[in-house]
Amino acid sequence: MAIQLYDLGMANKLRFGVLSTANIGLRKVLPAMMKGELTTVAAIASRDLAKAQAAAKALGIPKAYGSYEDLLADPDIDAIYNPLPNQLHVPMTIKAAEAGKHVLCEKPIALTVAEAKELVAVRERTGVKIAEAFMIRCHPQWLRVRQLLTEGRIGQLRAVTGVFSYFNANPANIRNQVECGGGGVYDIGCYLIQASRFGFGQEPRRVVSLLDRDPAMKTDRLASVIMDFDGGQSTWICSTQLTPYQRVTFLGTKGRMEVEIPFNAPPDREVRILVDSTGDFSGSGITTESFPAVDQYTLQGDNFARAVFGTGEVPVSLEDAIGNMAVIEAIFQSAETGTWITPQR
Repeated sequence: MAIQLYDLGMANKLRFGVLSTANIGLRKVLPAMMKGELTTVAAIASRDLAKAQAAAKALGIPKAYGSYEDLLADPDIDAIYNPLPNQLHVPMTIKAAEAGKHVLCEKPIALTVAEAKELVAVRERTGVKIAEAFMIRCHPQWLRVRQLLTEGRIGQLRAVTGVFSYFNANPANIRNQVECGGGGVYDIGCYLIQASRFGFGQEPRRVVSLLDRDPAMKTDRLASVIMDFDGGQSTWICSTQLTPYQRVTFLGTKGRMEVEIPFNAPPDREVRILVDSTGDFSGSGITTESFPAVDQYTLQGDNFARAVFGTGEVPVSLEDAIGNMAVIEAIFQSAETGTWITPQR
């Protein structure tokens, strides 16, 4: 179901309605989408009307609703951005799709593969576009990573290594609540899975993991994972209780490539990829590629809008999301059994 540009109004922009006043939306995604060439935020909803009204006033959003259902019933809303807690991603995305709204849903799009497959069924039934919000897939540095790997700049890719961590031990935070789909693997490990699958351009054959859970909150606070691909291996760690850090390195038979700020690329300054084909430990052979400041959330919104308008594809499809979800499931199963697990899509 594509929307024609002349039907949209609002300067030919895709009109988003936002479910919840989650911080990621208020601080990052919504301001970015309001600057989009093809997107605008037309309404926001919360179960607390006062919160929705306050957010709408602060961001200059025209409409505020005191229930998600009221927003979904608004005929002037074309698409939904869903940044709700993880356990509400699938049920509210289904409701939005059944209301005829396209959906850009925060990652992880589901808590299980079975849940994610429900979204494929509703997409086919309703004809709407549904995408997982991995904004990194829209950033120029990741598009360049793909190009360099395809060109063989570092030879044959054999290994990916990565780290993503922050410190948050607040039990009131939904990222630390098991019932909300909290924990490091769901929250940030999913990025490392995405980066590994993106780099190799294939699905892993098997996965093995070791998880350390917080003794009080029971969420995984440190994960160490190996993903075994036909072409090589990915090894990475993620943690919700370590010093903030992130880095991804691609190692090939003729060189290496390092993405300095792979996931939270700042919108106000340039980012860099470092490419080394010499192996000189002094760093004298490193070539630096810099990318001007861009907001990856703005790019994500515009790319999603193009898919809705029928002039592009969704940045991260449901099929891709299911692949990521299958690895997440395998990680949890491996931690429980102490064995290699083959992801099941």
